[in-house]
Amino acid sequence: MTVRTRVAPSPTGDPHVGTAYMALFCLCMARQHGGQFILRIEDTDAARSTAASEQNILDALRWLGLEWDEGPDKGGPFGPYRQSERLDIYRTYVDQLIEAGHAFHCFCTTERLDAMRAEQMRAGQTARYDGHCSRLPAEEVEARLARGESSVVRMKVPDSGTCTVKDLLRGDIEIDFSQVDMQVLLKSDGNPTYHLAVVVDDHLMEITHIIRGEEWINSAPKHILLYQYFGWPMPALIHMPLLRNPDKSKLSKRKNPTSIRFYERMGFLPEAVLNYLGMLGWSMPDGEEKFDLAAMIAHFDINRISLGAPVFDVEKLKWLNGRWLRESLSDDELAERMISWAYNRDNLMKVIPLVRERVDTFSEVAPLAAFLVEGMPTVTPAQFEFKGLDTEGVIQVLQFALWELEALSDWEREPINQLFVSLAERMGLKIRDVLAPIFVAISGRPVSPPLFDSMALLGPDMCRARLRHALTVLGGVSNKQAKRLEKAYRELSSGPAAS
Repeated sequence: MTVRTRVAPSPTGDPHVGTAYMALFCLCMARQHGGQFILRIEDTDAARSTAASEQNILDALRWLGLEWDEGPDKGGPFGPYRQSERLDIYRTYVDQLIEAGHAFHCFCTTERLDAMRAEQMRAGQTARYDGHCSRLPAEEVEARLARGESSVVRMKVPDSGTCTVKDLLRGDIEIDFSQVDMQVLLKSDGNPTYHLAVVVDDHLMEITHIIRGEEWINSAPKHILLYQYFGWPMPALIHMPLLRNPDKSKLSKRKNPTSIRFYERMGFLPEAVLNYLGMLGWSMPDGEEKFDLAAMIAHFDINRISLGAPVFDVEKLKWLNGRWLRESLSDDELAERMISWAYNRDNLMKVIPLVRERVDTFSEVAPLAAFLVEGMPTVTPAQFEFKGLDTEGVIQVLQFALWELEALSDWEREPINQLFVSLAERMGLKIRDVLAPIFVAISGRPVSPPLFDSMALLGPDMCRARLRHALTVLGGVSNKQAKRLEKAYRELSSGPAAS
């Protein structure tokens, strides 16, 4: 058997370190056994998926040194490798399930489903579909479809019994079918849900080992049932422990920078980032913490994966990055890395138009443009004291701007400009009062090169990280405060400009 693994990110945002974490282990599993590693793009969420996000994922994984054998940019014998290009394939398999009696059309309205779930929760039951439409006579189903009634397609689930999830890391996991929902497989718009598409794609692409996060354990019975309904062999399952923040909560951008591109912009070495991801939940036989990808592949054994909650600690990553800088790079190599990172001609040509009208000597360029190549600017609460805003108002501006920017897909000067103009209007503030704290958060000073041009040059990952950093400097946002801010944000007259 040829080992085939895959990573299947959704192109709906910044490339996440969790994607890189899974991709690393998938690649090592495949390479260690002389197999293939596949990149598949799960872009059936048409409203949120973007080509820019997909390219960002590809660039980030390549920056880390994770190269795939088949994918949307490379092709391969099992393409296409974007789900949006495989819609006809999924519909064919849905029809098979319906004809075999393993799936059914569901005409239930949102109102009925909401009432059903509310009643189940009041009774202390698991909220799940009650099977109402699975009992409709075939003649009624055909008549309602002929009338053009809206419907989804759901899978059937046994009323009783237990599903055994065989996990190569965790052994057998028993899950009662009473806890498993009759999953929607095909939405009313004709697009597949994740659960159908992932099973069909993994089978047709001959994936032998599925390495994914432990949050998917509860979905495994649905996938196992689908493999059984289709009569297909089940791939081996490996559910990895989730990455955690230092406080042991699930890794999230609110508490830790999670974008791969952030670490690239901060000046981390890709070898060190990859090394650190490998350390999280896995260890070399000799216990050495510093190792490269080739060494990890050579010694890879899934039995060395720990089921403890791996903590993504940026300080530990910085320590490891320092070891790589000092131990693995000569002076010449370090200079070349620094030049390619930020001090290259392409970057310089982007900076010059922003500063040339503000300097009289070369020596004035460095302090004016320093914020474009530094990590988190050194800022203090005193720098956020403005005439037009109190501290609560500054926090509101920073948080609202962060939410707006997280939804912005077109990261260019003009869309950023329009975002802030719209935000100021909806908040009932003067544009200068909205931009004042943004200037400080982004540049670390009240005056800088043109803000929107600078933000476009810095990129989304760094800008968002600096806004979060500013919020932390101002004391952070408590859970109670966050709820209050979320309510106020929802009540803005026109809603998010970037959504």
